[in-house]
Amino acid sequence: MVKIAFIGAGSHTFTQTLVRDVLSFPALQDSTLSLMDIDADRLERIETATNVLVDEHDLPATVEATTDRREALEDADYVITMIHVGGVEPVENEVEIPQRYGVNQSVGDTLGPGGVFRAQRTIPTMLEIARDMEELCPNAPLLQHTNPMVMVCWAIEKETEIDVYGICHSIVGTAHDIASYVDVPFEELEYWVAGINHMAWFLEIEHDGRSLYPDLQEAMTDPETYAEDVVRFETMDHFGKFITESSHHLSEYLPYFRHDEDEIDRLVDASAYDPFAEEFEYSPVCWLPTGEYFEQWRSIDHAEGVDEAEMDRSLSRSGEYAARIIHSLETGERRRMNLNVPNDGRLITNLPDDALVEVPCLVDRTGVRPCTIGDLPPQLAALNRSNVNVQSLAVDAALERDEERLRQAVKLDPLTAAVCTLEEVDALVDDLLEANEEYLPAYTS
Repeated sequence: MVKIAFIGAGSHTFTQTLVRDVLSFPALQDSTLSLMDIDADRLERIETATNVLVDEHDLPATVEATTDRREALEDADYVITMIHVGGVEPVENEVEIPQRYGVNQSVGDTLGPGGVFRAQRTIPTMLEIARDMEELCPNAPLLQHTNPMVMVCWAIEKETEIDVYGICHSIVGTAHDIASYVDVPFEELEYWVAGINHMAWFLEIEHDGRSLYPDLQEAMTDPETYAEDVVRFETMDHFGKFITESSHHLSEYLPYFRHDEDEIDRLVDASAYDPFAEEFEYSPVCWLPTGEYFEQWRSIDHAEGVDEAEMDRSLSRSGEYAARIIHSLETGERRRMNLNVPNDGRLITNLPDDALVEVPCLVDRTGVRPCTIGDLPPQLAALNRSNVNVQSLAVDAALERDEERLRQAVKLDPLTAAVCTLEEVDALVDDLLEANEEYLPAYTS
C-alpha cells in the first residue's frame, strides 16, 4: 500500500482524472489517496467524487481529505502537485495588462509577462511544499503539474533536495495530432522527442521503421490539414521539425506570429475554425473568450455539490503520466515517457547545464533515468535558448527577490521584445507590480 498526496486537489476535473488513473491499476487499488486543498468546498466535492468511484468498484483504497498540507504530506510515498496561487484576479492582470502594451498572449501561464509573473507568485508556495516534503516525506518524488512548469521545477531543483519531475501531456497530445495528420494509428507511431517544456521537438517520427516527415510535409500542402495547425506547420516548414504544444500556445513563445495585426489577421484567416481565431487574436485559455473564461472560473467557487448521477464512474485511463510513473516505480514495469528534468550538462549538450529539459526517461523499479540526447539541431536549440533565457532570469528573480532580474526576464521574452521598447517593458512591469501587489509580497514588503 502506498500513500499518494494530491496537493491542490480542488482542481476537480484534473484530480478526478489522476485518481481514476491510479485506481485503474490493480496494483495501486489499495493506495491511500490523501486529498489536500485550502478551499474546503472544493475539497469536499473532490472527496465525494473520489469516494463514489471507490465505492462503485468496491476498491480497498483509503480516501483522506484535509486542508492541512503537512497532514497530507506526512509519510507520503508520492506527491502530486497541481496548485494555483492567487485565484482569478492576478491571472486577469497578467493577461490584460500586457495586452495594453500590444503583448497579446494566448494563455500567459508559461512564458511572457504572464508566465514570468505567475512564477513570482507560485515559486514561493511550491518551495514551501518542497521544504515540508524534505521534513515529512524526504524520499517521495514530486510529480509536478503546476505551470509555469520549467520555472517551478527549476526553482525546486535549485533550492531543495527533493526529486522533482515535471509532467506535461503536450507530447502525447501532439503525437495524437501527428497521427491524425498522416493517417496512422496513434498506437503504431514511434517517436523520439526532446527540447524544453511546451517547446520540444519531434526529432524522429516513424511508422514501421519509415520516417513520417515526408508524409507530414505532404499533409501540410492540404489546405484543410494546414488550417488545423497553422503555426506549428509554419514552424516546421522554416525550422525543420514538428513541435509540441498547440498552435495557439506556440504562437506566444516565438516572435513571429503575434507582433503585427496584419500577421495575426493572415493566420486567423488561414485557421480552420472560429474558436481558434478568437484565441489566436487574444484569449487566456483554450476555446473560451476572455470574459466568459474568467466568469466561468469564478463560478467554480460557488458551484454546488457533485451530481453523482452524472459522474463518470469508469476506471478508464487517460494519457497522463503520473499514475504510470507510480505504477512503474512500484511494480518494475518499464516504461518510457518524456519528463522535465535537470539538464545537468549532459542530456541536451547544446542547452545550458542548469536548464530544465524535456527528454525521454526510462522508469522502472530502479527509478527514473533520463536519456542522453546530445546536440539538438542548432536552429532548434537556438529557439529553445530564447525561452530558457527568460526562465533562468525569472527563477533568479523569484529566489532572490530581485526586481532587476524580473524586469530583465520580461525584456528578453521573444514576443514582448517584438512589440515593446525597453521603456514600455518597464512601464508594463510597473503596472503588473502595482496591480498584483497583494500576490507579490517579496516585491512590496
